[in-house]
Amino acid sequence: MALSQKARKGWAIFVLVVVLPIWIIIAVNLADLVSRDNMLVELLVFIVLGVVWIFPFKNLFKGVAAAPPEDEGDHH
Repeated sequence: MALSQKARKGWAIFVLVVVLPIWIIIAVNLADLVSRDNMLVELLVFIVLGVVWIFPFKNLFKGVAAAPPEDEGDHH
């Protein structure tokens, strides 16, 4: 079932305001498990954790900023 444009925007805002901060807390705690001795490994962990969160939500964010489709039958 496809989400309407309005529902998609609502869920996108929810993900950005609620889910993303939770993921940031989890990512920082996961990154703390990595040794601080090797800065390159730590940087790689932060890059991977910074990108991985979007994969489950990429379809949700596709087209959110696009203009809503106009009614085709409404020609003035």
